Order: sequence, then structure tokens, then C-alpha cells
Amino acid sequence: MKKLQRSGVKVKKKKFHPLRLQISVWFIGLLLLSMVITTVINGLFLEHYYISKKTEVLQEAVRNLEDLKVETASDGSSSAEVSDAMFKDSSENNLTWIVITADGQTVCAVGSNEDLLEARLVGYVYDLDKKKDHAKVIQQNDNYVIQQVSDRFAGMEYVESWGEMDNGCYFLIRTPLESIRESVSISNKFYFYVGITIIVISGLVIWFVTKRITRPISELTLLSTKMSDLDFEAKYQSHSGNEIDELGENFNRMSEQLEKTISELKSVNNQLQKDIENKERIDQMRQEFLNNVSHELKTPIALVQGYAEGLKENISEDPESREFYCDVIMDEAGKMNKLVRNLLTLNQLESGRDEMTVERFDIVSVIRGVLQSMDIMIQQKEAKVSFNADKPVYVWADEFKIEEVVTNYTSNALNHLDGEKEIEIRVFTEGDHVKVTVFNTGKPIPEVDVPNLWNKFYKVDKARTREYGGSGIGLSIVKAIMEGLHQQYGVKNYDNGVEFWFTLDKKNQ
Repeated sequence: MKKLQRSGVKVKKKKFHPLRLQISVWFIGLLLLSMVITTVINGLFLEHYYISKKTEVLQEAVRNLEDLKVETASDGSSSAEVSDAMFKDSSENNLTWIVITADGQTVCAVGSNEDLLEARLVGYVYDLDKKKDHAKVIQQNDNYVIQQVSDRFAGMEYVESWGEMDNGCYFLIRTPLESIRESVSISNKFYFYVGITIIVISGLVIWFVTKRITRPISELTLLSTKMSDLDFEAKYQSHSGNEIDELGENFNRMSEQLEKTISELKSVNNQLQKDIENKERIDQMRQEFLNNVSHELKTPIALVQGYAEGLKENISEDPESREFYCDVIMDEAGKMNKLVRNLLTLNQLESGRDEMTVERFDIVSVIRGVLQSMDIMIQQKEAKVSFNADKPVYVWADEFKIEEVVTNYTSNALNHLDGEKEIEIRVFTEGDHVKVTVFNTGKPIPEVDVPNLWNKFYKVDKARTREYGGSGIGLSIVKAIMEGLHQQYGVKNYDNGVEFWFTLDKKNQ
């Protein structure tokens, strides 16, 4: 979005309308539309519908009049008996009617204003009313006509039917419209007030109903927002009893799956990062290893090459000089051989190809054997070695590997011997373990160098190490052996010297 704004393109923000408001607006809008449509229909069609219904009533009344039996008396007057059914029908449909003979005598009549009806019918029969009150013919046939008229005397509009019966009598039936237009106006006003009331009540009802409907949807919206921010703690908890609940459960399952998948991806990513770091560390170690090996072999190879060339060119014909040259060559070759053997041993230990043979043996005997084999070196260094152990001490480990550890510790102590030139080896028990310590007098190791002592080719005093032919691998071999046996090892500084130590199991674990 920042890029778009910088380039001058305006990003139009989408309008947000709550679902609850949309439902309420649509519902109230539909109610208003229904009111408008009802009002329009009332104004346009109600009057015509009312007149059509009145026409049907008049047609039925005309058929009923045909059933009248007109009787003529001795004095020449005519009459007819109106049945109760006809009275009832006339009352229900607000009909007034009259039947007269051809000479103008009234046979029967129903309703008020009998004289007015008789005069109006006579006017129709003999065509006396020329204006005919602006009659609007609705339906006409050979026997009768149905029309809409305005009675100027009564001041009302009527739908009426008049005509001649089969017996020669004439009839007039009318029903008042009672100002249908006024009825429509009243009806529309009534619908308006009722509609407003319904809209208000319905608006309140729909507002509370939509709140219940939209609450789960709002919860799902919030849940999806948190999921997009990788927050999977929130869960759908509402209960609406419809498809939204199923959708919410699907959201919960999707949230769990996403959390699980992202967790797995993070684990894989962390593992990949560790693998990359390990690869980089291994590449760095490999490079350091090659550099160290090259450095360690460079000097002996140069010496061997130089003295060999001297012998070949007979630089000195003196037998003692040639013997010295040969001794140097043999000494440097021995150092290279020792370096290669130590590297092979360390590589086998670190790669796990050199299996450990755990057995029970006497550590005291092993230490005495190492001291005995190194007696010449001890005498050359004029060292005072003290090892006071009268009784055997049995441990569980690889006897050959432990012998190599003791040899490396003792050799390291002899090479760094100084001051009173004393070496003290002790064996004592600590719970279920036996601890072996090798102490030598001399300068303490600088604290900054202590953590690096166990690294390959690391040398505290490079000049002194070169003097006795050390390669910096011995303590790395000790580290690999002790970690392969899952035992402890370490070094401790004293004011007058340094102590190296390791532990072994007294019992078979």
C-alpha cells in the first residue's frame, strides 16, 4: 500500500456496512414498499373492484326477482309475496328495490323511499328523465341494464339495475356506493397508521432478532481476523442451532490444523536452520582441520625434505653429521606418524566406528602399567611421580581406551612440568563412581584457554608444544573417549599447578 501511495495511485477503501444494519434496512424497506404498493392499489383499483362486486350482487338479485309470483286482485290491484330469503339477502347487501306493473301500480317494494324509487323507475320506463343523472352503463342486455348513477335528490352515488320482467312488470334495484372514494381515503390513512406502527414494532423486533443472528457471524469474523494474525487461542463458542454452528466447528478444526501445521513448519524450519548451522560449523571445522593438519605437517615435511636433500648432495661427509641428519628425519617421520595415528583414532571415536568394549578391570593396575611404560620419559624429565594405591580398584569401562586417557594425561603432565617437578596421581571413590586425578606442578592454564583445551589442534603455548612434539590432539582424544563412555572429565587450576581428572562407573550401569 505504501508503494501505491508513493506512486500517486489512491487506494479506495472498501465501505463496511454491518450485516445487522443491512438486514434491518432491507426488512424495513420492504415494509415501506408494501405500504406504498397497498396504497396505490387501493387508490387505483379498489373502487372498480367494489363496483364489480356490487354488479354481481345486482345480477343475483335480478334472477331472484324472476321467481316472484304476481297476483291480481278482484279490484284490479296487483301484489307479490316477498320471501324471507329475499328480505335477508336485501338486508345483507344493502339493496332497495321496487316492482311495478305496466300501468304504474306498485307490486312490492323493499327498503325506504318507496315513492322515490317508484318515480325514478317510471321515469326510466317512460323515458321521462332526459338527463338520466349522467348514468354510466356497466352492463346491458335485452331485459335489464346495470348502471352507475348519481342521484341528485339523495346526493349519493348508486349502482342500480332496472328492466322488464317476463310477466310484464318493471323493477328497479339499487345499492349505494357510499362514496367509495372517501372509503379508499380512509382506508389508506388507516393502512398508513397501521403500517407505521408495524414498521416501528417490526424494526425493534428485527433489531433484536438480527443481533442474535449476526452474533455468531461477528464471532466468526473476529475469529478469522485472529487466525490471520496467527492467533489460534480463540475458538467459536456460540450456539445458534443452524448451519453457522457447523461453520464455527469447521473454523475450530481449521484453526487447530493450521496451528498444528504451522507448529510443524516451525519445527522443520528450526531443524533446517540447525542443519544449516551444523553444515556451516562442519565446513568451518573441516577448513580449520585442513589448515591445522597442513600446519602440523608442513614443518616435519620441510625438515625431512631438507635433511634428505642434504644427505643426497653429501653436504657433510662427516659420519656423525650424516647420522644426525638421519636421526632428524626419523624423528620428524615419527612425529608425522604419531599425528596421523592420533587423527585416525580421533576420527574413529568421533564417528562412532570405534566401538567401546565395557568390561571390569583394575584401574590401579592400568595406571601402574602406564607409569612403568613411561619410566624413561619420567627419568628424562627428572619428575617426581607419586601414586599411592595399595588395593585394587575395579571399574567398568573400555580398558584400552582408559589406558590411552591415562597415558595422555600423564604425558601432558610431563610435558608441562615445572617448578618442583612433581606429579601426583590419585584414585578415590565418590559414591558409585571412581575419580582419577593427574596433578603436575607448573604454571596454571589461563582461564580464557580452559574452554578450548579439548578442541583439536588447540595449543596454549605453541612454542613449548612444538618443543616436545605435541600436536594438540591428545586432549581431543580424551574428550571423545569420555563422552563415548558417558563419563565426566575436566581440568582444575591450582596456584602451583594444574589437575586433569575423569570419572568411571564403579558398578555396571
